[in-house]
Amino acid sequence: MIPRSPCWLSLALAFTALLQQYGLVKGDADIESVRIHHDYKDMSGRGGDPKAKYWHESVFHPHYDGRFTNHTLPYEEQKANLSLLMQSYLASMSDIGAETWIIHGTLLGWWWNRKIMPWDSDIDVQMTNTTVHMLASYYNMTIHTFDISEDEKKDYMLEVNPKYTDPSYGDTLNVIDARWIDIETGLFIDITAVRPHPSKKGIMCSKDQHEETVRDLFPLRDSLFEDQSVKIPYNYARLLTQEYGNAALTKTEYSDHRFNSTSMEWERFMIQAEKGDVQLRYPDGSIDEEDGDEEEG
Repeated sequence: MIPRSPCWLSLALAFTALLQQYGLVKGDADIESVRIHHDYKDMSGRGGDPKAKYWHESVFHPHYDGRFTNHTLPYEEQKANLSLLMQSYLASMSDIGAETWIIHGTLLGWWWNRKIMPWDSDIDVQMTNTTVHMLASYYNMTIHTFDISEDEKKDYMLEVNPKYTDPSYGDTLNVIDARWIDIETGLFIDITAVRPHPSKKGIMCSKDQHEETVRDLFPLRDSLFEDQSVKIPYNYARLLTQEYGNAALTKTEYSDHRFNSTSMEWERFMIQAEKGDVQLRYPDGSIDEEDGDEEEG
């Protein structure tokens, strides 16, 4: 397990004190002061987004924050940084006592091998609205330092959407209540709050219009994900099949990847062209061939 740094707390308290001293409101932090790549132009969609929208994803990829980067990462580099992103989030939320759990495609990754699926950059977690309110009150716009090794650290920022207080399904521009952001790469985790449904007894809902029964979510189970302790919904199999279908729990090929049941890894295969034939070459050396020659005429 990667060790965690206790210094995030002093940074968080210091940053919160600055916010209080200068009377800043949620979302008013000086992003420029925490940017690492000062030579990068702001690539968020701020200019073209509706004014009521809080999050402005990058113009080049919906799962990168364009305030912090101007490009996506190569495949292996993205995988490594997403893993660290998840580890840092789980470790930090545990440290501050914020109960959270993985959901949607991230939970599907847990089902297969306790890892983020390598083609997936859309990382989703949930927490109760009460927990989001706590984060908004005490930790909004705070920087958290995560120790990767004795000589390497990375900083992450927790940002809460001030419109989390509006639970309406009608606020379609602000369905994400908070984000955990890698301020070096721009990758982030979407955090959504769940609340009791206003008219359906026993149902928890979030602004992205996902609904789960209380019995499916709670009590949360303890497990591991990306080598960190994690909470998962109680009836995880039911939630996954409802959202993705039964095949998602058994299909071993998806998005140019094949699941290796021996290594318990999703392995990417490459398409190679040889003498007019298209070959799909897998990491284990096996090859699927398709005739790539076209008739002349």
